[in-house]
Amino acid sequence: MTDSANTPLENQIEQQPMSLGTEAARNLATTTKTQPQMQGITSRWLLKLLPWVETVGGTYRVNRRLTYTVGDGRVSFTNTGAQIQVIPQELTELPLLRGFEDVEVLNALARQFVQREFAAGDVIIQAGQEASEVLLIAHGKVNKIGSGKYDDQVVLGVLADGDHFGDYALVESEDTWNVTLTAITRCTILSLPQSAFQNLVNQSEALQVQVDKFREKLSQSQNEYGEASINISSGHSGESVLPGTFADYEMNPREYELSVAQTVLQVNTRVADLYNEPMNQTEQQLRLTIEALRERQENEMINNREFGLLHNADLKQRIFTRSGAPTPDDLDELISIVWKEPSFFLAHPRTIAAFGRECNRLGLYPTPIPVGNSAIPSWRGIPIYPCNKIPVTKERTSSIILMRAGAANQGVIGLHKTGIPDEYQPSLSVRFMGINEKAVISYLVSAYYSLAVLVPDALGILEDVELGL
Repeated sequence: MTDSANTPLENQIEQQPMSLGTEAARNLATTTKTQPQMQGITSRWLLKLLPWVETVGGTYRVNRRLTYTVGDGRVSFTNTGAQIQVIPQELTELPLLRGFEDVEVLNALARQFVQREFAAGDVIIQAGQEASEVLLIAHGKVNKIGSGKYDDQVVLGVLADGDHFGDYALVESEDTWNVTLTAITRCTILSLPQSAFQNLVNQSEALQVQVDKFREKLSQSQNEYGEASINISSGHSGESVLPGTFADYEMNPREYELSVAQTVLQVNTRVADLYNEPMNQTEQQLRLTIEALRERQENEMINNREFGLLHNADLKQRIFTRSGAPTPDDLDELISIVWKEPSFFLAHPRTIAAFGRECNRLGLYPTPIPVGNSAIPSWRGIPIYPCNKIPVTKERTSSIILMRAGAANQGVIGLHKTGIPDEYQPSLSVRFMGINEKAVISYLVSAYYSLAVLVPDALGILEDVELGL
């Protein structure tokens, strides 16, 4: 009875404050603040790793030796329900029809293609069969299988959406196929019989001229890269007659113009005048704006259809995975097409994780490469840098990029122009645009940049990499 009577009094005594509380004390304290944080800021490895070349006049011209390669593009299709047709103008992506402009003949050719369906594992063509058609792969993946040194069957390559096979058989005297094509997945193939093509050649003088030009280009002397050969004599003795030669150049070299990313930063004068302690409001606004511009710059350098890496790679420098997921074998194949001093890989973080799973499954543990305060995964000593600008499709597929960097190596280079008016960072300017009637200050923020691939084998892409769950 006594204890229960005393309890309320004890609680009342304990609730009496004996010193100034922390909540009240905070009214007199100075708060420690961070700079504004931004989740969209990434490491932007591409901008850090690329060598940057000064671009005078805003344009960079890439001069190359003359090449006789007639094109080896991918073909696009259209469909109505399950019926698929090749787009007639896309047939000019075939080496044989490169530059051909007769729309009526292209339409007639497109109508001659026959749609065929194959299940996974089906043989599309068999080595030794008569070579009498050209095949366009509208959908699916196909293994190209040939004989090895000891007559064992080896996979020579993988064909996929938009690829073609057999078009040289239309103009060359190939009697039989020397490889077998086998469907890896369900495939839709469009085929054009040689007899149908020959009928159109007989009816069209323009098509006959095109075929004759193509045969002539095939007979011209060229090296393995399609460049005009430089004739050299070696191993001779005595007073042999030496061959005369010269290195011819492309007549219309490609020119890269600097692209721009811009925005107008607006700051209220009252904010700029009164709220600059402890941090300058204009500087913080500008810092975050520049971060966003640099993120957009890296995105454009990868995805822009004019100069971005994913669209600038030569079609012969694009390969596919053999099984879907990115395996060590696939990265070895990618290295084999960018074998002259490859600099680094770029891949989406999820793609790097998928490659790590494949390595774990095989019991392989590649040595990471120390970079700053972190370790970057690698393969064959080549670092694999993460880049979230490489797209991941809704089907959870992505790409892996491998490049050789630097102008001295005939590689991939970044383009910019320094010394521009009101320059704030290299090739980035901040220009005062005035104050409007609402007392808002405006600044024009501009970043100038581009990217160039000096020779085709400086850039390779592993496409349609499946990331799994």
